[in-house]
Amino acid sequence: MKITVLGAGAWGTALAISLAAKNQVILWGRNETALHEAQKQRENQHYLPGYPFPQNLNASADFDAAIRHALDDGLLIIASSVSGLRPILQQCKPYRLKNIVWLCKGFEEGSRLLPHQVVKEELGEQVLTGALSGPSFAQEVAQGLPCALTIASTSVALCQLVVNAAHSPSLRIYSSDDVIGVEVGGAVKNILAIATGVADGLGLGLNARAALMTRGLAEISRLSNALGGRSETLMGLTGVGDLILTCTGSLSRNRKVGLALAEGKSLDRIIQDLGHVAEGVRCAQAVQALAQERQVEMPITNAVASVLFEHVPAREMIDKLLSREAKTESK
Repeated sequence: MKITVLGAGAWGTALAISLAAKNQVILWGRNETALHEAQKQRENQHYLPGYPFPQNLNASADFDAAIRHALDDGLLIIASSVSGLRPILQQCKPYRLKNIVWLCKGFEEGSRLLPHQVVKEELGEQVLTGALSGPSFAQEVAQGLPCALTIASTSVALCQLVVNAAHSPSLRIYSSDDVIGVEVGGAVKNILAIATGVADGLGLGLNARAALMTRGLAEISRLSNALGGRSETLMGLTGVGDLILTCTGSLSRNRKVGLALAEGKSLDRIIQDLGHVAEGVRCAQAVQALAQERQVEMPITNAVASVLFEHVPAREMIDKLLSREAKTESK
């Protein structure tokens, strides 16, 4: 199959490497110099150094050529951040695309829309679309270590297309028709990873981490249900699976943000040191506002937002969470 991956960051590159084992893949990025070097060196030395390109993977900064590669029965995968999704979709409008999948996790700032809603606004309902999500670190996927993801779409045909293209001995692909549940799980777990990073950075122990993750999962479920998702989806890869990985894995960018907040570093300094997008930071305010609008109780999300944007000390955030009124676990 012919596949184009739009976005040459770490995750886009890693997935392109995995897909190239049995597909013809083009990896596109905006930085012409960087893409030229990646093609020449057969490696994305800027975002994913140390992982060579397979024979069937080529890098290019030619947008038109990259899009045309995936026309007809091919597959277009958008590997941008949520903030970059709409601009890329607008570039795609002149083309007669058939199958589009995105990897981003979060809510669009300002509009507070999930990715599938942004796609619908820009492309309508004529294109087969879906979200590919789940617990995945780029380095491990590029290395060929075992990983499982979920393709979420209302189109059975698109789900089968993605399974056929991506499923391999090291990459298992499951399917779901609950796009909302999958996207909410992928978005909110990043905020919770910041919270667990703070707790770990303050040395509060494994019990505290487990409590934050469990109560965080309840927050994800409440918001998902309010938006039309299904609770059972969050018991799978894109809910509890992604939550566990992002809250505990040493490669998690969002957890690193929390660890740095616990050290007293400013958000600007943290983002500068990180050098990559941490979607939980961008997502926190949007989720907080959406939860208030829908009257969904999300105390951990609110606490994280207060540290990120209201300069509340990390220790004070934890103290406020621990001092909340006791209630039944089902609430």
